[in-house]
Amino acid sequence: MKRSTIISVLILLSFYILSYGWFRQTHIEIWEKDGKEYVIFPEDKIFLYYLFRPLSLVDGKITGMNFHIGQHR
Repeated sequence: MKRSTIISVLILLSFYILSYGWFRQTHIEIWEKDGKEYVIFPEDKIFLYYLFRPLSLVDGKITGMNFHIGQHR
């Protein structure tokens, strides 16, 4: 594999991880019913759930973070 291809893949992977980290930090809410923190994926932008699902699974296993699509009712 060419060196430029490897560098491009590493840059894209870094961007993906950093964008997930930004999304995670800006979409945390505490649910009053159980007092736990949740990362809320917007219902109108469901593609974000599918985009970040692989990292959210790993994140949940490592940190115990909870995830939810849309606001709690």
